[in-house]
Amino acid sequence: MNRMIQLIPSRSSLFPTRDIWNRFFSDGSVSTLLNEDANCMPAFDISESEKGYRVSAELPGIDVKDLEITLVEGVLKIKGEKRQEAEKKEDHYLRIERNYGSFDRSFRLPDGVEANKIDATYKDGVLNLTIPKSKETKTTKITINAN
Repeated sequence: MNRMIQLIPSRSSLFPTRDIWNRFFSDGSVSTLLNEDANCMPAFDISESEKGYRVSAELPGIDVKDLEITLVEGVLKIKGEKRQEAEKKEDHYLRIERNYGSFDRSFRLPDGVEANKIDATYKDGVLNLTIPKSKETKTTKITINAN
């Protein structure tokens, strides 16, 4: 039985479409467009041990108050937003390469996890979730009626 955490596809507004096209036409680089689009959502690492699962992501520049983690019907949803610093009137930006915006990632958790014991920590821009496995795996044997 495969008990892995499954990614649920979602969209991100970390790179608004208009900005992608503006960058594409300003420097004419298709590879720049593709590379930046590939980085529009933070990458998550997921590992499994005997005791549970660990989900981690590097989220540099995101304040903990701009993160939201929910679990509804077995779906773990992690939302966040990296806000742009206020521009100073005397600054004239020639190029901005840091990414700003929001992201939304969803993962379906396998059966047999203790949802009420999930631990989330955020330190130095790294989010770590520890999801313990249930000690009691509930397996129900189903009898087949062969009439």
